[in-house]
Amino acid sequence: MSAPHNFETVELLQAMIRNQCVNDGTEGSGQEIRNADVLLSFLDGYGIDIETYTAAPGRTTLVARIEGRDPGAPSLCLNGHTDVVPVTPESWTHDPFGGALIDGEVWGRGAVDMLNLTASMAVTLKHLAANGFSPSGDLVFLAVADEEAGSTWGARWMADNYADVITTDYVLTESGGLHSGGTAAPSIGLRVGEKGVAWRRITFRGVPGHGSMPFKSSNALVKAAAAIQRLADYTPTPRFHEYWRDEVARMHLDDEHKAALVDENRIDELLAAVPANRGAGYLHSCTHTTFSPNVAVGQTKTNVIPDTLAIDVDIRTMPGEGPEEVRAHLREALGDLADEAEIEPLINDRASASPINTPLWDSLQRAVNRPFPSARLQPSMSVGFTDARVHRELGAVAYGAGLMSPTLTQADYGSRFHGNDERIDVESLELTTNLWLDTVTDLLG
Repeated sequence: MSAPHNFETVELLQAMIRNQCVNDGTEGSGQEIRNADVLLSFLDGYGIDIETYTAAPGRTTLVARIEGRDPGAPSLCLNGHTDVVPVTPESWTHDPFGGALIDGEVWGRGAVDMLNLTASMAVTLKHLAANGFSPSGDLVFLAVADEEAGSTWGARWMADNYADVITTDYVLTESGGLHSGGTAAPSIGLRVGEKGVAWRRITFRGVPGHGSMPFKSSNALVKAAAAIQRLADYTPTPRFHEYWRDEVARMHLDDEHKAALVDENRIDELLAAVPANRGAGYLHSCTHTTFSPNVAVGQTKTNVIPDTLAIDVDIRTMPGEGPEEVRAHLREALGDLADEAEIEPLINDRASASPINTPLWDSLQRAVNRPFPSARLQPSMSVGFTDARVHRELGAVAYGAGLMSPTLTQADYGSRFHGNDERIDVESLELTTNLWLDTVTDLLG
């Protein structure tokens, strides 16, 4: 089967970026119906079974399916979310919602996370349907809402209300496909698991009063500020997941640095010396439970001492940790402030992982070897969460995949997630589209 034309992926990605489906975590944001409508129009007329599901006004998920010819054959879902995170336009070099193609790169919010993958999945499905592909098992394209704010109005809602619609044996979603290992041992990283997510709202209370008389006041904001600093400074004991040592072995580092990265007694000292723009944050997140206080709510007026202040903390846990471990971490981090903290769970999803001894892994390996004959797949854990965790709860083997250009570095790729000047090169778009095509036809052909 011939490959799709790459201009289709580029143009679809541009259209989705321009729809500005910005998800700020509130129920009314996102408005993913705009991207669902674009995808519906793009896929319509090719004999694909398409349904849409609306969890809340404008929060629309699209499910497109090519039914398999054998009910007993394994099924595959291509999962791509259609929402993007907020942006600060004045910090960008180009319009974050312009979708401009500049020097071989598509610019815009979502170009990396993850509209590039979602667009390439849709192009793959359309190309297969147009060429009369009849899969052995069901092939599902899930263009899902609300991934960026925890999946409440997206994959989690679909699993709670329409589990049979999205349940498959295998799932491919974000994000993998970066190159490492050099010419001696080239490898392509795929995400086979991810850290847990344990968001918490921590509330402090004080006594209201006039801002002109702060002496000996009980100011909830002051308490929260002290807590925020303690959380920012807190670093728990490092822990290494099962794929960490092999991942480090393939990094472009000297032997001394590699040895320190896999030594629990030396890694923190090493990371303290690594510049932020050289991947320190990523390396730290791979090996520690992390705490990021990102939202504060409760102030009312400049001349009023606040009696309530809540901070929302993004906590990402290592494998094996659950609510009890999170509670212990918070008590240690907050110290004497822990007794005054009211802690409310917002999300409680443990770390999850899928095995690699599967037919899907083998199909991916063969697909990767078409453009890169000597590269081997490298399993790794994601430091962020994706909808893969929801699919794993439904029994699926789920990987974060993709195939990027060898010129795209881990540092550049990582900095574009939720960052300024997000963009993706057209070579990566073509490689990823062909990866989906080759994997689907190999696994379900």
